[in-house]
Amino acid sequence: MRKLNALIAGSTGYIGIQLIKLLINHKNINLKYLCGNSSIGKRVSFYDKSFNSEKLPKIIKFDKKYLKNVDIIFTALPNGGAQKISKYLLKNNTLIDLAADFRLKKSSDYLKWYKQRHLAIHNIKKSIYALPEITGKKIKDFDIIGCPGCYPTSVLLPLIPLIKNKSISTKNIIIDSKSGYSGAGRGIHKKFKHKNLYESLSAYGIGFHRHNSEIEQELKKYTNSKINFTFTPHLTPMFRGILSTIYIDLKSGFSISKIHQILKKNYKNHKFIKILTIDSLLSTNDVINTNNCYISICKTKYKNRYIILSAIDNLIKGGAGQAIQNMNLKFGFKKNEGLK
Repeated sequence: MRKLNALIAGSTGYIGIQLIKLLINHKNINLKYLCGNSSIGKRVSFYDKSFNSEKLPKIIKFDKKYLKNVDIIFTALPNGGAQKISKYLLKNNTLIDLAADFRLKKSSDYLKWYKQRHLAIHNIKKSIYALPEITGKKIKDFDIIGCPGCYPTSVLLPLIPLIKNKSISTKNIIIDSKSGYSGAGRGIHKKFKHKNLYESLSAYGIGFHRHNSEIEQELKKYTNSKINFTFTPHLTPMFRGILSTIYIDLKSGFSISKIHQILKKNYKNHKFIKILTIDSLLSTNDVINTNNCYISICKTKYKNRYIILSAIDNLIKGGAGQAIQNMNLKFGFKKNEGLK
């Protein structure tokens, strides 16, 4: 099998750098073009000294003429960037977007939450929201793939099977998520110029974070009941990792052992999802630099109230790793190729 040629647009951000690190070890991929804006002419070693840049192309400005020479386009751009590129896609191209351009299925929702008009509305119907363990082989029918956000990944993986099995109440789910500052991109250092980013815990986007829309859209697919949840993200003084603490109420007839079994059964054939024993504690350190999601269910002092802990690496399982997982599914590569 020939190697597929790939282009990365947005190759010098945290996600772009992580994509390169993973793809250079993928036996089915050749990194043909690395694209950027402010970094044109530089080598990626300028941004990460661990690279042997001589083996990688210099960073160039994106041009639609490059699309005829590649099979896969990864877009790790600010919102709106993938929409523009999607207009020029050729028959042999697959676009895998790591921003929010093809996550929401209604352009009106995109306008509401992202405060900008969608520039490729006709391509929304041609795209799929792809959480690999949930989407599975359906991804093969689509050439535009929207990868989930980092917070929603940590939230949806434990909640979807439980809501699908009607085992938990959808009336009052509380989601408390904490992320490393890399999730906010390189620009976070400018935003926190006069604050101590490295010794401060900050809540932000309270009640109206953009990922609310994505979480609600996906959970609604698995229930006819109204979904009521409160999602609060926090920025922590660590570089990478997400820990989501999710408070749930069980429905009558379900126990902690039953919902634990639901999760174990649902993910028994999925290498990257680890369902820990009941009441296991976990930390972001358990998943750093891996494509894993660790999930634990813990008891509380209240009879039907339980806590789900879900940990991922935001740059891998919540970003570059998940994109590669989707690519592997799309093209029939080994599920864990290029991943660990």
